[in-house]
Order: sequence, then structure tokens, then C-alpha cells
Amino acid sequence: MAIHKRQAFTDQDQELAQVAKALGHPARVAIVRLLAQRRACVCGELVLELPLSQSTVSQHLKELKAAGLVQGDVDGPRVCYCLSPTGWARARHLLGDLLAELPAPPEPQCAC
Repeated sequence: MAIHKRQAFTDQDQELAQVAKALGHPARVAIVRLLAQRRACVCGELVLELPLSQSTVSQHLKELKAAGLVQGDVDGPRVCYCLSPTGWARARHLLGDLLAELPAPPEPQCAC
């Protein structure tokens, strides 16, 4: 019988995988960069900066929000998005823990 991923992997590993998945698309990385530069942004403004449709930008924002990296506030008919300080602190912590656990790779023994 197969084991469900919630039983096979730690909560931290699942959380880190969600963050990695959210950042696994270049459009989402671009959105994060734009939000970091502006400190806050309206979704419509992001569409003007990216070669993507409004619905595509909204989907990417939804993924970033689900991972806790972005937060949004409703302002009438618009939603204003910004980076989540708590989400980014958690992502840094998770990634830092992983990198600290991994040994440095050995020097290659071949001349390739």
C-alpha cells in the first residue's frame, strides 16, 4: 500500500517544496522582483510590466500567495499585492536549513 506524502515527508520538506514550486516559473520570479522593487503593487500594474495576460498574472499570483510568499488586500474592485515578510522569512529559514545540512560536493576526480 502506498504511503501518502504527508506521512513520508516532514512538514518542513513539504513546505520547502511548495516554496520551490512557487518560484519554479520565470514569470513568478519576475513578479517577485517587481513586487520587491515597488514594495506594493496593483495586479493591473504588473500586467503592464510583463508579457502576460491579466488572467495568467492572476494565476501566478495565486501560486505565490498559496506558498505564503505574497499577500493581497482587496481595495474595491482591485487586489493590491505585496511580498509577505513572514513568508519570505520562513522561506529563507527553510532553505538555509537545507543548505546547512548538505555537505559541500567533493572535487571531481576526472578531467572532464
